[in-house]
Amino acid sequence: MSGKFNIFVSSVQKELEDERVIVQNLLSTDPFLSAHCSPVLYEFEPASPDKALAGCLKSLDCCQVYLLIVASQYGTLVGKLSITHAEYRRAKEKKLPVLAFIKGDRKAKREEGTEALLKELDADGPKYKRFGNVIELQKEVRAAIVKLLKDEFGITPSSDENEIAQQTIEATSKFESQSLTRLHWSDLDHGVVRRLIAVAEGKATEQLSTGDLLTGASVRGLIWHDPQAGEHYATAAGIVLLAKDPSAVFPQCRILADAYRGAEPDGNPGDHEDIRGPMPTAIDRAVAFIDRNTRHPMRVVGLNRLRLDEYPVEALREALVNAVAHRQYEDAGRKIMLEVFSDRVVISSPGLPPSPITLANLRKGKYRPCSRNPVLAQCLSYFHRIEERGSGFRRMRDQMLNHGLDQPLLGTDTGYFQVTFPGPGENLDRIRVPETRLIVTPALEAQLNGRQKKIIVQVTKAGHVTSGWCVRHLDVVKDTAHRDLVELVGLGLLIRTGRGRNVAYRLKEPHA
Repeated sequence: MSGKFNIFVSSVQKELEDERVIVQNLLSTDPFLSAHCSPVLYEFEPASPDKALAGCLKSLDCCQVYLLIVASQYGTLVGKLSITHAEYRRAKEKKLPVLAFIKGDRKAKREEGTEALLKELDADGPKYKRFGNVIELQKEVRAAIVKLLKDEFGITPSSDENEIAQQTIEATSKFESQSLTRLHWSDLDHGVVRRLIAVAEGKATEQLSTGDLLTGASVRGLIWHDPQAGEHYATAAGIVLLAKDPSAVFPQCRILADAYRGAEPDGNPGDHEDIRGPMPTAIDRAVAFIDRNTRHPMRVVGLNRLRLDEYPVEALREALVNAVAHRQYEDAGRKIMLEVFSDRVVISSPGLPPSPITLANLRKGKYRPCSRNPVLAQCLSYFHRIEERGSGFRRMRDQMLNHGLDQPLLGTDTGYFQVTFPGPGENLDRIRVPETRLIVTPALEAQLNGRQKKIIVQVTKAGHVTSGWCVRHLDVVKDTAHRDLVELVGLGLLIRTGRGRNVAYRLKEPHA
């Protein structure tokens, strides 16, 4: 098989919107399924059913698998058939594999047209599976697609992939897939949407049209279409990630940050912030809160004068991303807590790790990834450049040790899952300089002459240097001073600022 194949998801939209979204999310976030297939859901307007049917069939013609979900309602009619029924017949005509899933048992009361569709399914022979809830639906859908991939293409998931999928399905919260009508598409922060889709699809932000943003958000389970209202609304996951203030809908979507002067909490924190906003932005603000409430010693390393961070920023960011992605959102009374003490940073997230993950396994670093909110986890990994989902605690441990600090402590407290980052205490010399922070690497230093090394030392002390300073202190003519400075600019160590007599040379900051 070359490339992915498209799976057309067919159902009555309004009645089965939650099921449509959960199947779309499964196909988009399951590592094995998403590597081999893509969901296609046609969202139509009810005002013109003839055109809606034409659009549905056009989309179906570009697919290689037909997935049908049936409950009680028959759906919008075009002539004598519903759109869903017509889609099924087109799939038969094209001889597509049909995967059918029926909600409820045989005794469930269904509309007359639905009963006729089920009788047609029985007569045609495709096997179908019954389900009672979205967890059962996900298990049945995954099993059917895995069997199809094996039978048609000889592709099978690894035992690890199967176990991760089973555990994630069991742990998946229904929260993020809720199809709500609280916020319209126009109510969302489209700047945040643009950032997400650009990273997820590997495109420049300016290349994305409004239609691209809407499609990208829909494909990722953040937006759904209400055919009766003819409107696009945010799902619960879309509200958390993209709403200008998610706490207006979900009060628990906040990060409460406190910074204390000592090692114990008191009633008068030195700094406090109630952080609200799209959760990717809220995470950035939480990182900034830690930055302004922790120490930043200066360190001279070779020719470099660096401002260090008391804690490794990426480890803190990863812990905050995990707190947002994996918290228990059904607990509407509690928020994520961020506490900065003189000797540690503590991040507390409502809810304990989902089964079968245990604290013991997390501490050992021996666990398979399992997400309570896989859509949130995947989207946040795009925002914060977390390439390998599922190994976050191992990365945090390595980042702390590489920074010269003790590894993070994992624990629980009154229903919160806590990650504690021990600080250096009074011994700031423990903090190691990350190699990426070095402006003048050993390789670059080897290319410098003695005068240029003295120029770099002066810049690190004074913040800038001029050709006049070089002439006076290095005992050279102006042309030699100019040549030394130009070479340092060419090596990417200095940048030239100002004009005329105000020209000065400053250090070029390394990329984070």
